Amino acid sequence: MALLDPYHRQLAALRARGRARRLIAAEGVDFSSNDYLGLSHDPVIATAIKDAIARGVAVGAGGSRLLRGNAPEHGALEEQAAAFFGAEAALYMANGFAANLAILSTLPRPGDLIVADALAHASMHDGIRQSKARAVFVAHNDAHAFDDAIARWRSEGGTGTPWIVAETLYSMDGDIAPVDALAEITHRHEGMLLLDEAHATGVYGAEGRGLAAHLEGAENLLTLHTCGKGLGVEGALVCGARALIDTLVNKARPFIFSTAPSPLMAVAVGAALGRIAGAHGDALRADLRARIAAAEAHICAPLGLPAPASQIVPIILGDDRRTMAVAEACQRAGFDVRGVRPPTVPAGTSRLRLSLTLNAAETDIVALGETLAMHIGKGKDAA
Repeated sequence: MALLDPYHRQLAALRARGRARRLIAAEGVDFSSNDYLGLSHDPVIATAIKDAIARGVAVGAGGSRLLRGNAPEHGALEEQAAAFFGAEAALYMANGFAANLAILSTLPRPGDLIVADALAHASMHDGIRQSKARAVFVAHNDAHAFDDAIARWRSEGGTGTPWIVAETLYSMDGDIAPVDALAEITHRHEGMLLLDEAHATGVYGAEGRGLAAHLEGAENLLTLHTCGKGLGVEGALVCGARALIDTLVNKARPFIFSTAPSPLMAVAVGAALGRIAGAHGDALRADLRARIAAAEAHICAPLGLPAPASQIVPIILGDDRRTMAVAEACQRAGFDVRGVRPPTVPAGTSRLRLSLTLNAAETDIVALGETLAMHIGKGKDAA
């Protein structure tokens, strides 16, 4: 049908370039999820949901939070999260994408400047596109570039508030942001700092509070803790000053016009916060550190790669087709390894994104290393 021809051509072009996406079932040993602490199947969280159902907690919210969808479980979670993370207030939203979209399309004002890391989450990019503030993207993890961009803007007459926007742990490179340097720059320029803790929550910081946990409570800091990664459940928690949270409730379209998350998920997130705290959470994090050490010894060293900076291990192969061929070879061997291509990552940096979780044993990491060595090999150019 001629009406659909443009879509057929577009899909054919993606296939010809080796960039066509398809949905693949979760099979094999987990080396691709963000379920870092293995909490998605945690029996304590499951029991909390079961108990909530037994006492009559609704499965669905039935409406937006500002209409009939505001359940007691949402408010209880927000109080718990604010206390746990050390913020004045918290807001529970459907997911991290919606939360970043809400924050960046709402809080920076006309006359402000957003300075964002070039590799920040796609949701941050989309929120910035909808903002009325001026925006500039700077070199990845370069604190001086943030500082220079603000100084340049001030010298050109900028009088609003500068917003520094970054992740604390980057999802595709696994590297960690210069959090303290960004906080110092923010303070010196009387700005605001938005840090997305998506891949750090549960895994880093005291009791899994994140890489910016020592900064929480500052009036110029807003943090985002997604709940579908290290916490193993669903949703996102925005933490910050009460005035900022209340502004989101009043002005953020992704919050105002979305059906509220399930009250059962609010219960689940509350239980997950309990699981990452205390001795149990410390044990989970110690187990994950052991997995990272195993990956360094059995995957990175044999392939001539640097030691992992975190639980996210990128193996950059460059070529799109080669990347997908190696990923498919790993899948045939029983490992759920996924290839990541542009535009998710910059052109020429197609990669295997290995995600280390407690769903894979150290023996699985050893076996995956053997498979990767067979299909990549240190210094080899072809799989």
